[in-house]
Amino acid sequence: MTTTDTTIPVRLPREVNVVNIGLPLFAEAIAEQKRPVIQVDWRIPGGGDTTVVAALRRLYGPHTAKIDAANKEVFRRLDRGAPQLVAVRTAADVIPILAEGRVLLHCGPRIAIEDTVDPLRRSMRAAVCAEGWARSPEEADELLRDGSVRLEPANAHGVVVPMATAMGPRTPVWAVELADAGITTYAPIGQGPGDVAWFGRDTPGAIARLVLLREAVGPVLAAAVAEAGPVDVMSLAAQAVAMGDDVHVRTQAATNLLLRNLLPALVAGDHPRRTEVATFLSGNHLLFLTLAMASARALTGWAAEVEDSSIVTGMARNGTGFAAWLAGPSADWHVAPAPMVERALYQPGRSEADAAPDIGDSSVLELVGLGGAAAAGSPAVAQIVGGTMAAAAELTGQLDQVCVGNSSRFMIPVWGMKGSPVGVDVRKVVELGITPQVTTGILHNADGSGQVGAGVATAPVQPFVEALMALDARLGGEA
Repeated sequence: MTTTDTTIPVRLPREVNVVNIGLPLFAEAIAEQKRPVIQVDWRIPGGGDTTVVAALRRLYGPHTAKIDAANKEVFRRLDRGAPQLVAVRTAADVIPILAEGRVLLHCGPRIAIEDTVDPLRRSMRAAVCAEGWARSPEEADELLRDGSVRLEPANAHGVVVPMATAMGPRTPVWAVELADAGITTYAPIGQGPGDVAWFGRDTPGAIARLVLLREAVGPVLAAAVAEAGPVDVMSLAAQAVAMGDDVHVRTQAATNLLLRNLLPALVAGDHPRRTEVATFLSGNHLLFLTLAMASARALTGWAAEVEDSSIVTGMARNGTGFAAWLAGPSADWHVAPAPMVERALYQPGRSEADAAPDIGDSSVLELVGLGGAAAAGSPAVAQIVGGTMAAAAELTGQLDQVCVGNSSRFMIPVWGMKGSPVGVDVRKVVELGITPQVTTGILHNADGSGQVGAGVATAPVQPFVEALMALDARLGGEA
């Protein structure tokens, strides 16, 4: 029988350096004692769901070669495609669904009128009035409730709309062409700040702004674009990123670059309301936003033609639901409740109690290297997330962990001249539990007062889990 000599003293080390995996509480306790500690941000893959873990094992295992080859092509299309602004058109002339009568295109996944949040419903009412289908918001609401006006998700028709936008047939739209793919996508000309429908207002001023866009701004810009010729949108966006834009919550530099390109043609125009239009354009610092969105939608539309990829090519929100989908022509939309906007900077007197959930199609920008992906170089984003560039860089760094590569055009000077992350890989999202974070505005949830702040919305993980499982099933899965 062997015995243990318990008289030998236990000798503890004099210096302790700790690597902690798991609960940060242990690392925090050691740090409080002024000892060296490294916290490893490790999470159970797939949240510990054995079915999800099995799917991850297959998608990283037997299916890896097929997926990685598809992802390489998707990344190339997202990174190298060169969408061009070619025209400004009337929506019904180029978007077939809007030529079918009383139809509105709205942000996010498909939604019934009774499920719309307050700002989106107000925007729909304003659009119905601007189209001349109703004489008041109250009358417009009746038409919406009884189904006289049909609702369609803009994304399903090659269109993207910002915030709480609803657009009708007479809306002037940017037409963006991706010649390599034979794709043309559309987005409405931005309504600008203030008393506007895309911020969830249905006031006389908001309706008048929609009419101004249709009767004056659209025609002036259409003539200018026709005279100036195609505009390389992503080239302007790349310059703007180097100047501090994230091209989502801040587009001042990009807007100025666009107007500089169009200036000779704008000045040469003879529209009788050109001075009024010039005043509008000079005050619309967000003009480039929807143009960038249409360009991003062209890139993701081209990428979506590739089969067997695990890269996310669509994200959209309507204030009720958040949808995500993968590349592949048969990919389904996966929907979860829309998140609230966090890490927010509110206007004076406003707080999270006033905030509507995340809304708009602008999250397409994060998929091509803009928005949160370019936050590291944007002082405007830094102000929203705590006032430091390090906090802004954290947003970009988080997204970098779940992307397949880095942009060759959106170079971030203060991030070591590294390109912004591009190509959100659903495998990495589900494995690490890190979802895209979207820089965005915040609308009031009930009173129609418009924008009350800006912040960061973190996408829910469930649509990505569902997309992963659907990809696994398409590639064969296992019993």
